[in-house]
Amino acid sequence: MSIKELSKKRPWINWVLFLVTVFIVFILGIFAASILERRTEAQLYFQIVRPISEWEPDNSVWGENFPRQYQSYMQTADTSFRSKWFGSAWVDYLANYPELVIMWAGMPFSRDYNQARGHYYAIKDVHNTLRTGVTQPATCWACKSADFPKLIAEMGVAEFYSKTLAETGHLIHNHIGCVDCHNPSNMSLRITRPALVEAFARQGIDITKATRQEMRSLVCAQCHVEYFFKQPGNYLTFPWDKGFSAENMEAYYDSIGHRDWVHALSRAPMIKSQHPDYELFMTGIHAQRGVSCADCHMPYKREGGIKFTDHHIRSPLANIETSCQTCHRQSEEELRQNVFDNQARIAELRRICEINLARVHIEAKFAWEAGATEQQMAGVLQNIRHAQWRWDWVAGAKGLGVHSPSEALRVLGTSIQKVNEARLQLSVIYASLNKPFPPQLPDVSTKAKAQAFIGLDMDQLNRDKQDWKTNVLPTWVSGMN
Repeated sequence: MSIKELSKKRPWINWVLFLVTVFIVFILGIFAASILERRTEAQLYFQIVRPISEWEPDNSVWGENFPRQYQSYMQTADTSFRSKWFGSAWVDYLANYPELVIMWAGMPFSRDYNQARGHYYAIKDVHNTLRTGVTQPATCWACKSADFPKLIAEMGVAEFYSKTLAETGHLIHNHIGCVDCHNPSNMSLRITRPALVEAFARQGIDITKATRQEMRSLVCAQCHVEYFFKQPGNYLTFPWDKGFSAENMEAYYDSIGHRDWVHALSRAPMIKSQHPDYELFMTGIHAQRGVSCADCHMPYKREGGIKFTDHHIRSPLANIETSCQTCHRQSEEELRQNVFDNQARIAELRRICEINLARVHIEAKFAWEAGATEQQMAGVLQNIRHAQWRWDWVAGAKGLGVHSPSEALRVLGTSIQKVNEARLQLSVIYASLNKPFPPQLPDVSTKAKAQAFIGLDMDQLNRDKQDWKTNVLPTWVSGMN
């Protein structure tokens, strides 16, 4: 029986054929529209209004060619967002947690430690902080300015690192921006910080073979990582040779005898964690599922028929609909509460660590004063070093451990274990010295009291900083963007 005869006998088949045809045409139309959209997006990259040089540090030059991305990036100047625990608003952590002053006695963080306000303020916050009141290496600029790639291309990496922050301040005008992550010839993602390439190379990994999705995290990992300044020459180095975990990096630091400073109270050889965001993230479920940093912190958005990456880099909690709900089907409130619950658990253990770490530093100080020997104190100091490093590995990372809550809780648990071991050892030392344990501790319940206890003259430090702003800073900020 022919189709014509069948359609006469069963007329409903005509409607079926008609609807199937409409459906096929509709699907083909969607595919065609998608192809045209992708071609349009690709063509936008090559509609250059103003040529961009290889190491152009001025974001506004890139903005002439890519106004949507530039305008969204400039929104990082807005510091009004605050979640329950974090955000981009200014926060004085030493005022909120005075124990930190004791924990960082002998290093500049005990003077001043505030919430990072974001990429837009990277240079201004360096200018303002009291931590730049001491001699610092030029290496510190590596993750603060879009001028860095151009400067190392002109000077050489090691040569730039060997200079001081003060010597190079007048060369730093542009905050973090486009050149740090993009190749101007085709807008592909690229790595501009040698330390990341070198760290992977030492593990036998060729970073040039990374996928685009991996690059959407690796461009962030150029700076949002743990690092130290290897001597001689203050050479920026990532301590990943033994692995990414807190214990792996701790073992690496121990193996090379690295210390960032000697604690002014306990005399422990300390390690200061920076911000191991990438390392903590790599232990979490999002990294295991192939999610990138940009997927959550720089989600795609649309304006008319144009799809582009939102460069308003911020907490996903400020933009749950496009950051989280593209994958998670729960309500905004449920997703937000889930984050807060995880952060609350981590904050609880973090505070236990901080209170006990501040206590053990003071107890160690009193043990030295009572006549403890280096041999007696060796194990105590090692436990203090490891306990505070593990606390800082979590506390120094952004987001209060939310990038990998289970790992953050585990590491904080080991920190508490280490500090308790140190205090147990101290109790034995106190007994041998006929001293009561625990000793009567001083009142360090406020930032001012804690800073006075460790010997900081904050009035003088603030006067010195004001003189620096009056006499030095004007020559630095000329032409700053």
